[in-house]
Amino acid sequence: MSKYYVNKFLYQVDADPDLLAAYKADPEALLARWEESYGTRLGTKHTIERTTWLEFTTAERRALIEHDYVALFEIGAHFFLCLTIYIALYDDDYAERSGPLAFQREYAARLSHWLGKDYPTVAL
Repeated sequence: MSKYYVNKFLYQVDADPDLLAAYKADPEALLARWEESYGTRLGTKHTIERTTWLEFTTAERRALIEHDYVALFEIGAHFFLCLTIYIALYDDDYAERSGPLAFQREYAARLSHWLGKDYPTVAL
């Protein structure tokens, strides 16, 4: 498992409006494109220097494709990166149906089984 690779994906996609829109529309296609074009880059700007050893596990890939932020949290993806990308994806949709902070309330409710427990480590 590469928490670094998952966190890199979450960070880069959240920071780019075009990638974020593509992730919302077709997560599986965006994940494949990101792995090919962005995931192997060393840093965010470099296109020549690349790595070949990073890849998603089956569980990471499934969680990213399914937007399963609970699974991502439980495998140790950084909680802030998970929260911010899924707020960017869903906040407007939830607000239209249930008012302000509706997605954040659902996020908290779906992770409520972690209350009183030690959170999964985000250490690499």
